[in-house]
Amino acid sequence: MFSLKSLPLLLNKLLKLPSNIWSKTYFAPLCILIIATLGYLFDQQLNDMFIYDRALITQGEYWRLITGHLLHTNLAHFLLNSAAVILLAILHGKFYTISNYFFVFIISALFTSIGIYFYDPKLIYYVGLSGILHGIFIWGALKDIVNKDKTGYLLFIGVIMKITHEQIYGASDDIAKIINANVAIDAHLWGTVSGILAFSILLLLNSRIFTNKIK
Repeated sequence: MFSLKSLPLLLNKLLKLPSNIWSKTYFAPLCILIIATLGYLFDQQLNDMFIYDRALITQGEYWRLITGHLLHTNLAHFLLNSAAVILLAILHGKFYTISNYFFVFIISALFTSIGIYFYDPKLIYYVGLSGILHGIFIWGALKDIVNKDKTGYLLFIGVIMKITHEQIYGASDDIAKIINANVAIDAHLWGTVSGILAFSILLLLNSRIFTNKIK
C-alpha cells in the first residue's frame, strides 16, 4: 500500500536521484525554494518592501541587497530559477552542508548586489536568483576541481565563456521576453565573482590556519 513515507523512495527510483537527497544536505536549497515560492505567491504584498531598489538602498534600506534576489518578475522567471536550484543540487549536492550552502548563498547575494550597485548605476530595480545561482555554480565547479573531478574544469570554463559572451554580445532576447524583463548580465558577472570569493574564503577557513572548520 502506498504511503507518504514511501514517496521519497519512489521519487528516487523514478528520477534516479541520489539516495540521500532527502537528508539534511539538501535542507538549505529546499529552504530557498520555499522562500522563493512564498515570494512569488505573495509578490504584490512583498515587492515594495523587499525588491532591490537602488534609490531605497541609497537611503539605508540595506536588507534589499539580500531580499531582492528572492523575488521574481513572473511565473516563468520563478520556474526557471527554481529548476536551476534543483539541478545544481543534483549536480553538486554531494558538497552541500547547511552551513556552506547558506554561506555561499549570502556572500553571492550580498556581493552581487554590491557589484551592480556600484558598477551598474543604470540598473534601478533587480529581482531573481540568477546572480546567486552563478555563484553557487562556480563554487560547485571549483569544489569539483579541488576533489580532482575533471568535469569541474569544463564547468568552470563553460561559465566563464558564458559570462564573457554576455558581456560582449549581451543576453538572449528570447530569455528577456520569457521573464518579461531585461536580463541583468552584470548580476551574472558579479554572482560568478562572488562564488569564487566564497570558495576562497571557505578554503582559507578550512586551512590549517583555523581550527574551527566550515565544511
